[in-house]
Amino acid sequence: MKQWYEKLFENYGNNYEKEVYTTGTMAEVDFIEKEINHDKSLAILDIGCGTGRHSIELARRGYKVTGLDLSLSMLNKAKEKAQNAGVQVNFIQKDARDFDFHETFDLAIMLCEGAFPLMETDEMNYKILQNAFKSLKNPGKYIFTTLNGLFPLVHSTKDFINAASQKEVARSSNFDLMTFRDYSVFEHENDDGNKITLECNERYYMPSEITWLLKTAGFNKSDIYGCKPGAYSRNDKLTPDDFEMLVIAKKFLQKS
Repeated sequence: MKQWYEKLFENYGNNYEKEVYTTGTMAEVDFIEKEINHDKSLAILDIGCGTGRHSIELARRGYKVTGLDLSLSMLNKAKEKAQNAGVQVNFIQKDARDFDFHETFDLAIMLCEGAFPLMETDEMNYKILQNAFKSLKNPGKYIFTTLNGLFPLVHSTKDFINAASQKEVARSSNFDLMTFRDYSVFEHENDDGNKITLECNERYYMPSEITWLLKTAGFNKSDIYGCKPGAYSRNDKLTPDDFEMLVIAKKFLQKS
């Protein structure tokens, strides 16, 4: 049985690129370049690359890029775009829970909820972090965005307090405070013009959880910031009003 995210992306490549959160690619790649000091010799892995918007722009700027994604439909769109742009990107159909390039890449990126944290269990999400670690050289860097657990925690609590003050019985119908999973219904139109309704299930993470997961996976250092699509910055302190967080982790193991 296909999961909701598989159904979403099996025929969504064209409409995906019309989403407002996809418009900041150039500035996001500017940030990535700054993080790696514009070193064109570095090999980059784009996990959950989708239609390849970051992969293609990085390749256009002279980087060697490999993009992996579970959706063949999204990858076909990515390959078409790369060909039209006249750039070479190694696009691979691969499950983010099942890959190991064994210290091949200097940088891994996973942006706009590319795979993580869409998986059904915490173990599956953690596996993605482990795979990224194993695929990075020593030293290596990992830049990704994920859902900020502070956002629904604070906002659902505010809703509860406001409702209670009006002597109503209040309970979030979507966000589960015990599991930090948000259950929602997403309606969209696929590339064939058909209306699709999906029951989604996404995991929000607290910053302390992400720090612990990365440390357990082997990363030596991680920094977390507020995430503004199209305007990534180390100057943005994470707040409960940030829907996403920007995470930058480093792998630098001592050689024996």
